[in-house]
Amino acid sequence: MANGRAEIEFAYDDGRTRLAHLDQSDPLRILFPEVANDEPTTGALVTTSGGLVGGDQLAIQVHGAAGTASRIVGQAAEKVYRSTGADVTIEVRLDASEGAWLEWLPQETILFEGARMRRLTRAEVGVGARLLAGEMIVFGRIAMGESLSDGLVRDAWEIRRSGRLVWSDALHLEGGLDAVLQASAGLDGACAYASLVYVGDDASDQLAVARELLEELPEDLHCAATCVGDVLIVRWAGHDSLGLRNAYGGFWSGFRHRVAGYPARMPRLWHM
Repeated sequence: MANGRAEIEFAYDDGRTRLAHLDQSDPLRILFPEVANDEPTTGALVTTSGGLVGGDQLAIQVHGAAGTASRIVGQAAEKVYRSTGADVTIEVRLDASEGAWLEWLPQETILFEGARMRRLTRAEVGVGARLLAGEMIVFGRIAMGESLSDGLVRDAWEIRRSGRLVWSDALHLEGGLDAVLQASAGLDGACAYASLVYVGDDASDQLAVARELLEELPEDLHCAATCVGDVLIVRWAGHDSLGLRNAYGGFWSGFRHRVAGYPARMPRLWHM
């Protein structure tokens, strides 16, 4: 059983965003690849074990101090293997202080048949700060013809502003998953699912931008965007996991460009 931890803090110093604190333990590692000058300071999150098994626990904390611009990117897809009963638990805490920009961009989580995963992402977004964060889930090893019929999936979000809970949401599937995944009132046969949240004072102003970008996506993807106060939420469900991934990346790159002026491109790790 693994008990991994990663704590990353960025500070604004001498006109630049710099790493101020890093504490990590196996199987989590944070690497810092070189990025273009027009990109935020970037860390790459690596799971050195090659995947997660029942009983593994991961805790990740990312803090962007006031005025910083930072991004954490997943190095590769995360795999959650079959469990004999114990749950994989993943806790993510994202903290963007006043005036900060923070991106949380993991790659997809692939759930093997019989996997049990509980993930909770908590975010605190300060005045004038902006957070762009997301998650993708693939239900089964699609390339091997595997679908997900049994296991546990709980993927929950809690977002606070100035300590006040402003949005909470959870996807929870357990037991006979194939019935929910195939039902027209469920995921209607989708094999992949994704969420993106944008939190900021201007969230409601960016809803039109999000819906405009969604118009460019393939017709076989189910997607929609809405806004609850200062939280903009975008969701996708698709029958083709690669198609969803490509659409998700295209939206992400276009949206960050439109709302923050960063290049309309995904990091190199996304394409490896």
